[in-house]
Amino acid sequence: MKRNSRLSAVLHALLHMAERDRPMTSEELAACLHTNPVVVRRTMAGLREAGLVTSGRGHGGGWTLARTLEDVTMRDIYAALGEPMLFQMGNVSESPGCLVEQAVNHALDDAFRDAEAMLIARLGEVTLAMLAEDFKRRFAEHRAALKQLG
Repeated sequence: MKRNSRLSAVLHALLHMAERDRPMTSEELAACLHTNPVVVRRTMAGLREAGLVTSGRGHGGGWTLARTLEDVTMRDIYAALGEPMLFQMGNVSESPGCLVEQAVNHALDDAFRDAEAMLIARLGEVTLAMLAEDFKRRFAEHRAALKQLG
């Protein structure tokens, strides 16, 4: 079963946008994400509606961040994407009258609800600024390693 990687892809795109001193076109973002510009435009339109990005048309146009990196959490992005389903697992509902199925589904519902609440809370704790800082640290370490090799 294929995983939904939209949240990861959007975070990736936003960090690329943060590193630029100019707007990024849908084509540029699509190249970064190995996808089609139409997919980028559709996704970014939802982020624009949520007030996370802005867009400009024509020469010099493209997508830019509408808020500072410190003001945007992964939870904000998750919400802007329509809060996609976090888990692929689910309950069996073939025999609603079966007491065993009811007991199993009750236990799974509780576990899924708790796990989802914990994950969403964690998404709210991580800002784009934190991700950008992690990227910068990794980039510096990578450059230092390359210098040692060469």
